[in-house]
Amino acid sequence: MIDRPGYLEKLLRWKDRDVIKVVTGVRRCGKSTLLTLFMSELERLGVPPERIISINFERLEYEHLLDYHALHDEVVGRAQPGSMNYVLLDEVQNVPEFQRVIDSLYVRDNIDLYVTGSNALLLGGTLATLLSGRYVEINMLPLSFGEYRTALGGSVSPSRAYRRYIERGSFPATMDFSDDALTLHDYLNGILNTVLLKDVAQRLNISNNLGLRALVTYLFDNIGNLTSAKRISDAIASTGTKISANTVMEYLSALCDSFIFYPASRYDVRGRRVLKLQQKYYAVDLGMRRTALSGRVRDTGRILENVVYLELRRRFGEVYVGRTGDLEIDFVAIGPEGPEYFQVAESAVQEQTLGRELAPLRAVRDNRPKTLITMDDADPGDHDGIRRVFALEWLEETYR
Repeated sequence: MIDRPGYLEKLLRWKDRDVIKVVTGVRRCGKSTLLTLFMSELERLGVPPERIISINFERLEYEHLLDYHALHDEVVGRAQPGSMNYVLLDEVQNVPEFQRVIDSLYVRDNIDLYVTGSNALLLGGTLATLLSGRYVEINMLPLSFGEYRTALGGSVSPSRAYRRYIERGSFPATMDFSDDALTLHDYLNGILNTVLLKDVAQRLNISNNLGLRALVTYLFDNIGNLTSAKRISDAIASTGTKISANTVMEYLSALCDSFIFYPASRYDVRGRRVLKLQQKYYAVDLGMRRTALSGRVRDTGRILENVVYLELRRRFGEVYVGRTGDLEIDFVAIGPEGPEYFQVAESAVQEQTLGRELAPLRAVRDNRPKTLITMDDADPGDHDGIRRVFALEWLEETYR
């Protein structure tokens, strides 16, 4: 198992607190492994195994618990009276009406509840209403570059590790066979096909998925580009596949709910408000993107932007595309202490390029941190209070 210290620390931080811990994320990003790591940590802290109740609904031996009455009776029957019991329900959305079980278990004083799911709808509808204010979501991504480097070991240089990272992807299981191109292709393609079939096509009752496939290809090919449903509809139609803007919006919502893509809305820095007209979309995994685009890896600048976006989501959670006047800031990340601003450029060695990249950050008049991230392997610098960093070092920083 690959250690996931950041996510494990979050679970431990919320341990024994009166909220349901909900871990969401794309299929195969490591949610089940995280629960296994958490169970080991509980035992290390002195929790006896009989007070840890773990059920993975993707395993056949738990098929009889897909009935919510049976699941509820199983957990309540195994819980030790008079002591805190740690209940871990993995991929709980596979249980019809699982909301009833969660709501009932939550009100019991001797149960600390943890659930995982591969779709944002886990927190939608009835459950969101039932649990309003009573849960915390931990959105999990595949391996960060720092986790990836640790898993590779110290023998691989940062630049070589980064190349592998963006070409072969960051799903934990790929570490075992990333040198086998055919197996890697089949694995990543299998995850994508499963998400499209189970999490999107079946949910939306799509019988002909040509439009869905065309949309996925378009999004992978246009990571980091501002776009709209109408623009996407027109672009796909120009290739011979008709799809309406309303259908594009419906499919986009389902793809983001399944965590294959993450949307970044525009944020007006001066007005402190989110603008809804256009968004950018970023891929959850660049190896999957490469597979979906038949092996093409191009525009390394936008690939770096995608990597930085995902890292900011890990560190901050809330990430936007900034706008101040007529200038665009690549990312505005909102943390507990307020916004931080980030500009991303593959290279800013030339003075003209450096000036262009710094201009949006200089236009922001508050005193919040501002950072320029580049692939220039040079000493970190400071430009009028704007921190300039080498991307591969920044990606491995321990966030404060």
